[in-house]
Order: sequence, then C-alpha cells, then structure tokens
Amino acid sequence: MSKHCILINGTMGVGKTTVCKKLMKLLPASVFLDGDWCWYSHPFAVTEQTKQVVMENIGFMLQNFLKCPDYQNVIFCWVMDQSSILDEVISRIEPALGDTSLFCITLTASPQAIQEHLQKDIDAQLREEDIIERSLARLALYDKLSTQKLDISNLTPNQAAKAIISLIATSSS
Repeated sequence: MSKHCILINGTMGVGKTTVCKKLMKLLPASVFLDGDWCWYSHPFAVTEQTKQVVMENIGFMLQNFLKCPDYQNVIFCWVMDQSSILDEVISRIEPALGDTSLFCITLTASPQAIQEHLQKDIDAQLREEDIIERSLARLALYDKLSTQKLDISNLTPNQAAKAIISLIATSSS
C-alpha cells in the first residue's frame, strides 16, 4: 500500500480547508494539517521570526505524520502562493518522504465563486471585508506554480475531494 503526501494550495476563500476535511474522510488512514493552525496568533504578525517558527512547525509536524506508519495519507493545505513557499515546505519534509508519493494540487475558482465563498465568511463575521480584494489579487499567482490545477468553481467540497482522489489515482498509474 503506497503512502501519499498531498499538498493543497489556493487563494484565501477557495475552499482548501473544507475540501481537505472531506478528503481526509474519503481517504483511508488520513491525517490533515492546515498551515493556518501553525500561525494562529493574536495579534497576527508576519516577521522573519514568525515566518521561521511557522515553517519549522509545519516541517516538524508533517515529518512526524509522514514517519508514522499508521498514516497512509498526509494532507496539508495552506495559501502557498509562491513557488518559494511551496519549495520550502517540500524541502523541510523531504527527509521523511522516502517512498511516499508527493502531490501538489492548486485549487482554483472563478473570482465570482471566491467572492461568494468569502462573503459568507464576512457575513458570519469570520473574516474582514478586505479579504475579498486581497484574495482576488493573489489569484493569478497560482497560475505560475508547477502544480496540478483543479477548478472547483462548480463543485461541492465532496465533489472536489473526489476529483483530487481521481487526480492522485491518475498520477499514480
């Protein structure tokens, strides 16, 4: 039985966390880490020190999950809108990958779909108004990444998770 490490990225509000939670339930022996959990602080501050701590924590946690024989599927999501961020995450887990198959998948969606997702969060007071503009501004950055792209504009989270499983199956064969 092969082991998979699945890195999911995409702009804010595209549905990474929701899709990954569905994916975790559909795949056997799965564990899920959201990169935002490693940076959940108040006040939120992006400094060289906080970036270093967050990357070290992500690397440590992912490596431990990958080393654990009880997990067959290690799922990680985060914004990762630049190849340097994705490359750093990969470099931190490479020692633990071994025979694990690595998949890097970008979730994309139309600007309208992202705006609708984010507006729901704003209405529920989970995000601030400026999130829509910031998220849409990053959307084009993902086109430049060497990842498999999955447009989820017209998919439910469950359908998106099943589409990821199909991408993995196709890539593995």
